[in-house]
Amino acid sequence: MSSTTKDKTSSMKLNNYALGRWIAGEGEGQALYNAITGEEIAKASTKGLDFGEMCEYARKVGGPKLRKMTFHERGRMLKALALYLMEKKEQFYKVSWATGATRNDSWVDIEGGIGNLFAYASLRRQFPDEPFCLEGDLIKLSKNGTFIGQHICVPRQGVAIHINAFNFPVWGMLEKVAVNWLAGVPAIVKPATVTSFLTEAVVKEIVASGILPDGALQVIYGSVNGILDHVNNQDVVTFTGSASTGKMLKSHPRILEESVHFNMEADSLNCCVLGPDVVPGSPEFEIFIKEVQREMTTKAGQKCTAIRRIIVPEKMVEDVQIALGKRLAGTLIGDPNTEGVRMGALAGKAQLKEVREKVEILQKTQKIVYGDLDNFSVTGADKTKGAFMSPILFLNENPFKYTDVHSVEAFGPVSTIMPYKNMDEAIELSRMGKGSLVSSIVTADDQIAKAYVLGAASMHGRILILNADCAKESTGHGSPMPMLVHGGPGRAGGGEEMGGKRGVFHYLQRTAIQGSPTSISKISNQYQYGGKYIEKDIHPFKRYFEELEIGETLITAKHTVSEADIVNFANVSGDNFYAHMDATSLDGTIFTGRVAHGYFVLSKAAGLFVDAKKGPVLLNYGLDECRFTKPVYPGTTIGVRFTCKEKIDQEKKTPEDIAKGIVKWLVDVYDETGETVAVATILTMVKKKNQS
Repeated sequence: MSSTTKDKTSSMKLNNYALGRWIAGEGEGQALYNAITGEEIAKASTKGLDFGEMCEYARKVGGPKLRKMTFHERGRMLKALALYLMEKKEQFYKVSWATGATRNDSWVDIEGGIGNLFAYASLRRQFPDEPFCLEGDLIKLSKNGTFIGQHICVPRQGVAIHINAFNFPVWGMLEKVAVNWLAGVPAIVKPATVTSFLTEAVVKEIVASGILPDGALQVIYGSVNGILDHVNNQDVVTFTGSASTGKMLKSHPRILEESVHFNMEADSLNCCVLGPDVVPGSPEFEIFIKEVQREMTTKAGQKCTAIRRIIVPEKMVEDVQIALGKRLAGTLIGDPNTEGVRMGALAGKAQLKEVREKVEILQKTQKIVYGDLDNFSVTGADKTKGAFMSPILFLNENPFKYTDVHSVEAFGPVSTIMPYKNMDEAIELSRMGKGSLVSSIVTADDQIAKAYVLGAASMHGRILILNADCAKESTGHGSPMPMLVHGGPGRAGGGEEMGGKRGVFHYLQRTAIQGSPTSISKISNQYQYGGKYIEKDIHPFKRYFEELEIGETLITAKHTVSEADIVNFANVSGDNFYAHMDATSLDGTIFTGRVAHGYFVLSKAAGLFVDAKKGPVLLNYGLDECRFTKPVYPGTTIGVRFTCKEKIDQEKKTPEDIAKGIVKWLVDVYDETGETVAVATILTMVKKKNQS
C-alpha cells in the first residue's frame, strides 16, 4: 500500500452495500488495523441494518431479475465482471498489502478470485440457454413410452448468505458468488471483519461497473448476529471458518426449522505424505520439501488448506527435518513491499495471539525443531507493531501416543513432522485428523499412490498425487480449483463448494416431472424421444436458427442396404472387422449374417437427411452421443426421423462475427418394421437470419 493509499484508508468507515445503496453502520464500530504497521485504518459497523429487509430485497428484487436470465446470459455477466475487475486489480493489490500479504499471496486471493468468475462464465456452455436445466436421462415409465419422467432443476427463490473467513477476503467472496449467480440466486456476503477493507475495495468496483442486476449482491462489514433469524427454506447459507463457529451456526433453530441448506467449509488438519519410495536427492524429495515450505509460508500459513501434518517414513525424519529447516531459514519475513521478503504478517494481532496460544498447547506434547515464537528477524518493519511470526516446525516422534497434533490447529505458519513405519500407518495417521479438506502424497510409484488414495480418500475432500511428471504444472497442495469440489468430511465440515456443475446444483431445486414426451418437451424446450413431430414443407437445413422449432422433424426418404454398401464402406474406411466381411466367422456371435458397419448406417443417415445446397447451416459441429441398437443386414431398408432437439444461442465474439447458434438434432434411424436401429445426437452450427 502506498502512502497515498494509507491516507485514504486512515480512520475510514466502511460502507455496507445493502438495499441497493451504500449505508454506513451506526455507532463507532469495530476498529480494523494494518497487519504490517499496526495502525488503525478503518472501522466497520452493521448497527442499524435491517437484516430481514435485506433478505427480502434479495428475494424480491435480485432473485426475479436473475431467474429471468438464462444460464448463458448469467455466464456472460460473470465474464464481463471478471474482465472489468481484472482492469482494476492493481488498486486491489495496493490495499491487500495492509492484510499482511505478499504480492504472491495477494495473487492467489485477487486474481484467483477473479479467475473463479472466468471459470464459471465458461461453465455456461455446459448448461442450456434457458433459465433452468434438465438433469440426467429421460426415464421411461410406461410400456409404450407415452408416460415418461425427467428431472428439472430451477433456481431456488431465496438468497445465498455467505459468511466468509478472514484469510481470503477477495477469493472467499468471488468463489462463492460466481456459483450462486450462475445458478440464478442473489447473495448477501459477510466477509470476516478483520480484512473486510479489502473486500470493500472490490465491492465498490463491482457496484460501479453496473454489470449486476439490482439486488444480486449485498455486502455487510461487521457483526451479523441475527441474520439467520430471517432465513427460509429457499435460502442457502454457506460458512467458511472454524469448525466450532460453523457447528454453532449450523444448529441455529431457524436453520433446523426451515431445513435451510447449510454448507460448511471448516479449517482442517491437512496432511502431506512422503512416499516410502522417495530418497534424498531424488526429484520427488525436492518437490516434497518445496511444497511443504510453500504451504507453511504462503499467506503466513493462514490457509484452510495449509499442510499442518507432515507424514514421512521414519528413516527419513532427520533428512526431512534438515532440508525443510534450511529452506525455511531462507524465507525472509517482513514488509511485503521490501525486496526479498517472502512471508508477510498474520492478518492481525488477534490472530497472532490465537496462533501463539495453540503453539504453546502443541509444545506440551512435541518439540520445536525450527523457529522461535519470540526470537526472529523482521525486514522492513517493526515486529512489535505488526502481526509477525516465525515459521514453527514441530517434531512429534510418537504421533499415535501424543495426539494433540491431530486435534489442535495453529492457524499460521505451523506444521509438524511425524514418522510412519509402513503405508498402513501413513494412511491411519492421515485419517486421525478426522476429516480434512485436502491431503497430498509425493511419490514416483503409482501403486503406492493408489494404495494411499483408496485407503485415505474417505477422510479427505481432495487428494493431490505429486511427482516429477506433474510438478511443473501442478497448482499445488493448497489450491482448490473451480471445477473440482472444495470441501471435506468430518472436521472439514462435510460440505462442498465450487465443484463445477456440482456446485451450481447446490442452488437449484431438483424436481421430478412426469407426463407425456410431448408435454415434457414443451416444458423443457428439449425434445424428448417419443414426442409428437412437427413436420414442415421446407427442409430444416433451409431454415435459420430463429425459425427452427423444437420438435420440428424431417422424415427422410429410405435406402435398402446391400452387400455392395458394406464392401464399399470397408474399402473407404479400412474397417474390415470380421462381422462385416467374413460370413464364415460368425459362429458363437450374435449375428446371423454379415452386418453393416454402424458408422455406415450413421453415414448413410447423414446422406438421407442432409440438404446439399448452400443454406443457413454453416457446418457440422460434432456428435454428442451415438448408439447402434439393432443389427442391419443386407436387404434391410432404413430411414431417418431427423428432429430438432435443442437450440443453444452463441454470442458474437466480435461485431464482424457471424450471428449463429448451435442446434442439436436427434437422428433416429429405423428399419422397415419401424424399430430404431441407431440413434445419435448431432450438432450443427446454424446462421441467424438477423445478423445485427
